[in-house]
Amino acid sequence: MNRPRYQHGFFSRIKRKKGPEVWVYRWRDIDAAGKPKMRALVVGPVTQYSTETAAWKAVSTLRLDINYHSFRPEGQPETFEQLAEHYQKLELDLEKESERKVRQTKQTYNVYLKSRIVPRWGGQPFREIKAVAVERWLGSIDDLSNGSKAKVKYVMSEVFQHAIRYGWLNDGENPMFAVRQSTKRTRVTEPLEAAEFRALILELPQKMRLIGIVAATTGLRISEVLGLKWKDIDWKTLQMEVTRSVVDGVIGKCKTETSRRPVPIDELTAGELLAWKQETAYAESEDWVFASEKVQGRMPPWADTLLDRFLQPAAKRAGITKWVGFHTFRHTYSTLLKANGEDVKVVQELMRHANITTTMNIYTKALTPAKREAQSRVVDVLLDRSRNAKENAA
Repeated sequence: MNRPRYQHGFFSRIKRKKGPEVWVYRWRDIDAAGKPKMRALVVGPVTQYSTETAAWKAVSTLRLDINYHSFRPEGQPETFEQLAEHYQKLELDLEKESERKVRQTKQTYNVYLKSRIVPRWGGQPFREIKAVAVERWLGSIDDLSNGSKAKVKYVMSEVFQHAIRYGWLNDGENPMFAVRQSTKRTRVTEPLEAAEFRALILELPQKMRLIGIVAATTGLRISEVLGLKWKDIDWKTLQMEVTRSVVDGVIGKCKTETSRRPVPIDELTAGELLAWKQETAYAESEDWVFASEKVQGRMPPWADTLLDRFLQPAAKRAGITKWVGFHTFRHTYSTLLKANGEDVKVVQELMRHANITTTMNIYTKALTPAKREAQSRVVDVLLDRSRNAKENAA
C-alpha cells in the first residue's frame, strides 16, 4: 500500500507589474476527480518577509494542513500550541464567514486560547496531556467562575476534536471528555427590589443611569444594550430592533432568531432615551446610543469597565448588600413580570428566551398589546409612574 508522501512545497519570488515583489508558495493538491493539481498562494511581499526562512515560517500551519494525510512526523503538529495554531487558522479566522461559529464565538475562543490555555499547555506534546492534570489546573484558577472554567474546558476539547478530525488522534482519545468541571454558579444573582433599583440609579451618572433603566425595563442583556444604535429605535411605534451585541469591543450578531425580535419600549423609557439623545455628542443615526467618549464615539465602552467604575460603587453607596451586576437588571425584569402574574408566553417573548415548548414556539405568539401592557406594569413599579405624573403636573 502506497502511503501519501510528505511534501514541503516550494517558494518563488514573483515580480509584479504593479506593486512589490512577492513570495508565492506552491504545492500539489488533489482535485474533486482525484487528479493532482498544482496550487499557489501569495504569502506576502518580500519587504514583509525579507528571507525565505521567514516566508517558510509564515506557511508552517498551511504545510500541516496540506500534509494532514501524511504519516511522517513532520506532517503532524507535536505540541498543543502547534495544534491550537492550526485549529485557530482554520476554524477561528475572524475574516472568514462560518456556518458553525459566529464572529463573537470565534473571538471568545481566541481569547481563552491566548490568555489561558496556550500559556499553560502550549509547550506540552498534546498527546501527553491528561484529564487529571487539566482538572486540577481548572480547580486552581481562582479568578474565573465555574461557567467560565467550563468554557475553557470546552475550547480545549474543540482543539482535541480538531486533531481527531485530521487523524492526529484516534476516536476516543480526547482527554477532555474525562475532565470533571461543574457549571454551577457559585454566586446567585438576586433581583432588586423596586426601592433598591430607584436608590441605585440615583447614584449613577446620566449615561449609566440610562443603561440601567433600559436593561431593567426591557430585559436586554448588557451586550445588547451596548450594541444599540440610534437607528435601531422607532420613536413612532416605540420599538427597538436588537440586531447586534458588543462584547469587549467586538461587534457580533445576536445568537438566536428569538433574540433578534423587536423589543417594545415604554413611554417613560423612551422619554429618558430622548433626553439622552439631546445631551450626547453622538446622536446621529449610525452612532452608538451609549458611545464611549474615550474613543470619540467609535465604539461603546466595555461592560466590565462600567461595572467596576460605576455600577458596583453606586450599589455600595446606595446601601445595597446584594452583589449587583448587569445581569441583575435582567433578573429584576423577569422577576417582576412573574410577580405581576403575566401570561407565561408573554414573559417568554419579552425575555426573548428560545422556547417553552416547540409547539408553543412555532404556533403561539403573544400579542403586542399584551407585551406592552406587561412591560408597562414593570415600569410602573420600577420608575413609580404615578409619582412622576404628579411631579410633572405640579
